[in-house]
Amino acid sequence: MSRYDPASIEPKWQAAWEDAQTFKASREGDKPKYYVLEMFPYPSGRIHIGHVRNYTMGDVIARYKLATGHNVLHPMGFDAFGMPAENAAMASGGHPKDWTYNNIDTMVGQMKPLGFGLDWSRMFATCDVEYYGQQQALFLDFLEKGLVYRKNAMVNWDPVDMTVLANEQVIDGCGWRSGAPVERKELTQWFFKISDMSGELLDALDTLENWPAKVKTMQANWIGRSRGLQFAFSTIDAPDGFDRIEVYTTRPDTLMGASFVGISPDHPLAKQLEKDNAELAAFAAECRKMGTTEEEMEKAEKKGFDTGLRVRHPFDTAWELPVYVANFILMDYGTGAIFGCPGHDQRDHDFATKYGLPIVDTFMPVEGEHDIQAEPFVPAKTEKVRFTRLVAGAEIQTGEEAIDATIDFCEANGVGQGVTKFRLRDWGLSRQRYWGCPIPVVHCDTCGVVPEKKENLPIQLPYDEAGKPIDFSIPGNPLDRHPTWRDCACPSCGKPAQRETDTMDTFVDSSWYFARFTAPRAGTPTDMADADYWMNVDQYIGGIEHAILHLLYSRFFARGMIETGHLPQKCAEPFNALFTQGMVTHAIYKTTGADGRPVYHYPEEVELRDGKGFLKDGTEVTIVPSAKMSKSKNNVVDPMHIIATYGADTARWFVLSDSPPERDVEWTASGAEAASKHLARVFRIASEIAASDVAPTKEDDALLRETHKAIHDVTMGVESFGFNASIAKLYAFTNALHKSRAGTEAKTFAAKTLAQLMSPMTPHLSEELWQLLGGEGLIANAPWPVADEAMLVEDSVTLPIQVNGKRRGELTVPKDLPKYEVEKLVLAHEAVVKALDGGQPKKLIVVPGRIVNVVV
Repeated sequence: MSRYDPASIEPKWQAAWEDAQTFKASREGDKPKYYVLEMFPYPSGRIHIGHVRNYTMGDVIARYKLATGHNVLHPMGFDAFGMPAENAAMASGGHPKDWTYNNIDTMVGQMKPLGFGLDWSRMFATCDVEYYGQQQALFLDFLEKGLVYRKNAMVNWDPVDMTVLANEQVIDGCGWRSGAPVERKELTQWFFKISDMSGELLDALDTLENWPAKVKTMQANWIGRSRGLQFAFSTIDAPDGFDRIEVYTTRPDTLMGASFVGISPDHPLAKQLEKDNAELAAFAAECRKMGTTEEEMEKAEKKGFDTGLRVRHPFDTAWELPVYVANFILMDYGTGAIFGCPGHDQRDHDFATKYGLPIVDTFMPVEGEHDIQAEPFVPAKTEKVRFTRLVAGAEIQTGEEAIDATIDFCEANGVGQGVTKFRLRDWGLSRQRYWGCPIPVVHCDTCGVVPEKKENLPIQLPYDEAGKPIDFSIPGNPLDRHPTWRDCACPSCGKPAQRETDTMDTFVDSSWYFARFTAPRAGTPTDMADADYWMNVDQYIGGIEHAILHLLYSRFFARGMIETGHLPQKCAEPFNALFTQGMVTHAIYKTTGADGRPVYHYPEEVELRDGKGFLKDGTEVTIVPSAKMSKSKNNVVDPMHIIATYGADTARWFVLSDSPPERDVEWTASGAEAASKHLARVFRIASEIAASDVAPTKEDDALLRETHKAIHDVTMGVESFGFNASIAKLYAFTNALHKSRAGTEAKTFAAKTLAQLMSPMTPHLSEELWQLLGGEGLIANAPWPVADEAMLVEDSVTLPIQVNGKRRGELTVPKDLPKYEVEKLVLAHEAVVKALDGGQPKKLIVVPGRIVNVVV
């Protein structure tokens, strides 16, 4: 081949890898294992350049570990359930299953030309019956162990899509898909008991040494351990059974600033009171139209309803506080009741101002009655203050010291007790939609809620209804109106019963897929021997957006699978190392349409000249600097276009080369073109070496040393995820090889080593070079080169020569050359001879290994 032609090279080597089953994972001999996994994609229908970067990083690690003698597991699958498929079915009149599998076929067809070293034989989608049937078996095992339960709960309800939404699916108080205002609704839901593991999940974060600190901090904040005071206000003239209102607070040091007690509209006392109070019932109904997210609670106008009830302050029974039903209190947080301290909490301050309630500065030495007014808002101070009327005479700090002192005081006086609580709530998994894993339980009038028998699994989703396509345009869950699927026999008594029509949250699907990859065709959720061999995941790669829920749920699931006998004990933390990669960005090109709105143009529609952009008709576009790729802004780059233009290896090389992998990288056409030219140059250099016949020269040793330095530096870069640093070294090594006047044998060794060092990044080109230079077999199977430590030691040093303080030349000498010998060589140097002009130097100063100074 006379020139670099990726269009012919790349398919050839992909076929060779497939024929040899190069990347098929196996438990071969006594080799160590390595499991590398990238977070699997949703089958949207097209891969994007962000996928290329993510999966190329994993592929570099997988290929490197294969070359260093490991049994490597590097699988691929699809996170395939969820609302987008149902939305597509609604829009097109098709079926979610057909849409999903067509997209998977398309995306596999796009991934394979990129040359990823994946074990495609292990591929599955979470919507495969084989996969979700085993997920149903897991659910039943979790249910038996008490890790799953059912209860009434307030949820975010989308009245248009008629489904429960997770907090993350509520955007500005509206459903993420429908845009309809979300309501709060009480439904019977299934929950995973993740809160029971709060302390363990939090404490174990300290053991994850190879996780980003940012991710661990985000998870710790989400779990949210806090120490506070649990106590009760005694009520006055409340309905029977409500003589106390329990409160939990993390700020007991502000108790002397209490101004009111607030309870949730869903608090049992509020529900009792609204039975006889139509006005309160209407207020509570209005509150329930709000969502349940903390963000929405914070943004909403603070509203309350005075119940007319009063409570006594625990430190002074003569001090009475009003009880309000408030729209910003959720029953699922704490006890569903709070005390308001408007002097030191902005939310409480807004509420107190609105309803004319006292505002007291707790942290000032105050004499007199409880309703002494403070400044409109006084944040908790940090200097030493007198915490009067509670911890009398004690000089304390606000913050932890004040909280601890208050709890001690309250416990000593029988007011309450110190309690550690967590912010983490149980995981609600019920979703009222069709395209998800059916929950394997049956509702029987005689037996109640009955788990399905395992021998009846999988409970498959129906494809049609009485031979007719399911109509997804009708709001609500199609399973609710599908009698031939819904109606069944009770597994316990055999009487007519109905299936659970809720399906599982898609986070369940992705919370154990990593374990399934170890034995994807097993007749049980895992094969313990395979799981014991392959687990844990040695290197997990994915976006920071999954730092909390996916990773937290996966950690919970791993513990649940240990408890139910599906994973060995060592898998409590399933991911040994985590890497969160940056995004691929691109400039935005836009013009202004006739209606005054921006019109966005794809990169391939724009020609760049002298820093400006033009459409084909000459219209100049406005260029917005590097931004996250977005379909709505048309600043996306199609990997298939890149492959067709430059080849897959160019795409892989570029996404790794321009930026550290944890940072964003900007895709530019000029950058891609430069990468392509470099790879063509490497091919040309190797071709010239293969065709040469030069005897050994005195430069052989120097090139050999450069080769071993390259091995060392590239290896260090790959092992530390410094792929851009490795590529920088490869650029330098390529230049050194090109300039070298060594003989053919030395240059061939160097070129073959270059091919090996490039092979994780540019596998197709490297295979071609390996074959061209006489390498045996596939380069993918060749052992990784090992640097000779002796070759890394410099045996010479280059000394700058200064004459009267100005640099005039340099001298390369053996590192251990005696000082008097260096002086002789300096005096014989052309620049020094010229400066001395036949005379002698006034001074000659040699700083060993550093510099030479000549004073004339």
